[in-house]
Amino acid sequence: MEGIFIVDVTITEYGSELLTVTMITILAVISPGPDFAVVTRNSLAFSRRSGILTALGISIANWIHVFYTLAGIGVIISKSLILFSIIKFLGAAYLVYLGITNIRNTSEKSVETESGNNIFMNDINSFKTGFITNALNPKATVFYVSVFAQLVSTTTPIYIQFLYGAIASLFCLIWFTLVAIFFNHHIIKSQFIKAQKPLEKIMGVILVGFGIKVALGAE
Repeated sequence: MEGIFIVDVTITEYGSELLTVTMITILAVISPGPDFAVVTRNSLAFSRRSGILTALGISIANWIHVFYTLAGIGVIISKSLILFSIIKFLGAAYLVYLGITNIRNTSEKSVETESGNNIFMNDINSFKTGFITNALNPKATVFYVSVFAQLVSTTTPIYIQFLYGAIASLFCLIWFTLVAIFFNHHIIKSQFIKAQKPLEKIMGVILVGFGIKVALGAE
């Protein structure tokens, strides 16, 4: 009973902080960005499974930023022009690569689809796409550093801070899984197939655009 009482007191004490961090995290996650783009791309161009595994990769990659922040490495990255730039340009290059690949492979995918062959991305590559996209986004690290520095008290126990990270990771998984399911719905998918070539080119351009935006983003 005493253990339960301590947990209840702890939750009550940090309830307001938890609510604030959660709400800000939700707003950040649902804002359209590179993560949203790659989940949408994989769900439309490949399969629901591919989209969900991409969402899982994003969710797991969030822990990198959480660990960076709690270990103090996030502050170093956010303050170091060299480190920040390296991560930023790697992430930008990866998004541009995905976009160009999407544009160049459009004709090949369309021919294979019309011939009746299944187009798919294997599980590892689906997961990897989401993981790398999020892990190489320095703005995600800066976001966590800002949130923990401004909203989380220095007296907040480390296990409570890990709870904040777990909630952020879980919400990423839930949100992007819903995105994957939505864009792979048979109605959405059927409309996509009708205009596959131009839509895939558009998605490729969007990914390249996000890459350029990340590269030109302020430190």
